[in-house]
Amino acid sequence: MTSIKQREELQSAIWRIANEVRGAVDGWDFKQFVLGTLFYRFISENFASFIQGGDDSFHYAELTDDAITPEIKDDATKTKGYFIYPGQLFVNVAKTANTNPDLNTELAAIFKDIEGSAVGYASEHDIKGLFADFDTTSLRLGNTVEEKNRRLAAVIKGVESLDFGDFEDHEIDLFGDAYEFLISNYAANAGKSGGEYFTPQNVSKLIARLALLGQTSVNKIYDPACGSGSLLLQAKKQFDEHLIEEGFFGQEINHTTYNLARMNMFLHNINYDKFDIALGDTLLHPQYGDEKPFDAIVSNPPYSVNWVGSDDPTLINDDRFAPAGVLAPKSKADFAFVLHALSYLSARGRAAIVCFPGIFYRGGAEQKIRKYLVDHNFVEAVISLPANLFYGTTIAVNIIVLSKHKTEAKTQFIDAGGEDFFKKETNNNVLLPEHIDRIVSIFEHKEEVQYVATSVDNAKIAENDYNLSVSSYVEAEDKREIIDIDKLNAEVAETVKRIDALRAEIDSIIKEIEE
Repeated sequence: MTSIKQREELQSAIWRIANEVRGAVDGWDFKQFVLGTLFYRFISENFASFIQGGDDSFHYAELTDDAITPEIKDDATKTKGYFIYPGQLFVNVAKTANTNPDLNTELAAIFKDIEGSAVGYASEHDIKGLFADFDTTSLRLGNTVEEKNRRLAAVIKGVESLDFGDFEDHEIDLFGDAYEFLISNYAANAGKSGGEYFTPQNVSKLIARLALLGQTSVNKIYDPACGSGSLLLQAKKQFDEHLIEEGFFGQEINHTTYNLARMNMFLHNINYDKFDIALGDTLLHPQYGDEKPFDAIVSNPPYSVNWVGSDDPTLINDDRFAPAGVLAPKSKADFAFVLHALSYLSARGRAAIVCFPGIFYRGGAEQKIRKYLVDHNFVEAVISLPANLFYGTTIAVNIIVLSKHKTEAKTQFIDAGGEDFFKKETNNNVLLPEHIDRIVSIFEHKEEVQYVATSVDNAKIAENDYNLSVSSYVEAEDKREIIDIDKLNAEVAETVKRIDALRAEIDSIIKEIEE
């Protein structure tokens, strides 16, 4: 593992390349080419390292393509999930990138071949369409072939120049961190469109720790609105791989973000047989009903999005929504995601979900859903976070923690929105490790902390119309200066006395002058 300084230098270099190369192209539009190139280099080096098997005297990139037998290709594809010929490796394409007049078409053919290599294998679903957003013929790269090739070559040579060190030692950590760094920076610069799919790493870490707390192993982990996969990957960072027995599962509705998530899995060295990311609408077309239950669920679903809701009368019979007896409002699907997660949660697991605060106090259908959750003792905690943690929104969001194995009919409320729970950095607030540790500790031990945390009997919540807003149960600290009225009156009286004396002196002086 490299030092923090080396990592920062690498990230700074990546961002500089991304900005220098794109020219007049909007950064958000251009991100696919930088991210795709980084991914292309990673899988090339990963694949070459696999073929070489630690033999320093053998260099796969130096072989000719016709030296590859069908048996070699078949065996490698079964293990890695894809195949790359020597001539298709990033290092060989980069050698001639600046002078290759057919660079854009050759790249397109290479990407097509890599995806095609998985056809008919168990990995086909995980590889298919990975490079769909890396369109080497896109007008975003330029109006002519020459312009496209010049920009593609600049990106390739820029990524080639990055020093990731020795692959076997720490390439995976550096590649994965660099990839997430790029995604987060694009999200920050894109405003709302970025924030919709990217959960900052510090928030992801908190959510993952809450969901996995106390579990030495889980069968599998699931994110029903996985975005670029950052929440799933934080779970991987919390535990050794063997403790997440059956892998990582996620579903994403946006095609581009779906591809980012799959790339992100590979970049963090999660092999195709240890993850399954699906494309589609989780609420209307859930993909993992046959895989449930899950011991850990993490999610940051989109806030208050529209969905079909009651316009589809069959949904009330869906086993995810039927127990609550009501559907989430058509203009606010938040609780539909919560109920979906609850339905997929195992009896021993936890779900930690980021939610818009309005769902915890509004009436109507949302109140009825809260009633169902509280009456069945599924809500372990509601945690309010500091404002301005996410890109593109200043909203102080909440985390709801769901559990099916609570021993007490109580719900914990934690107000982690105060100044003691974040640090302000540039335009956003961030949770530092000590802030995350404190929140997790309060949650784990169900601490009673004045002005911060308390546990409330569910019966009391029922009396309060099933309001789950943290501010309804955790008293806010009054930080106004305490004023001693008696002391203040005495000071005022003394001041008046001095003023009267001063006036008397002035009157005396004036009288002497007049005489």
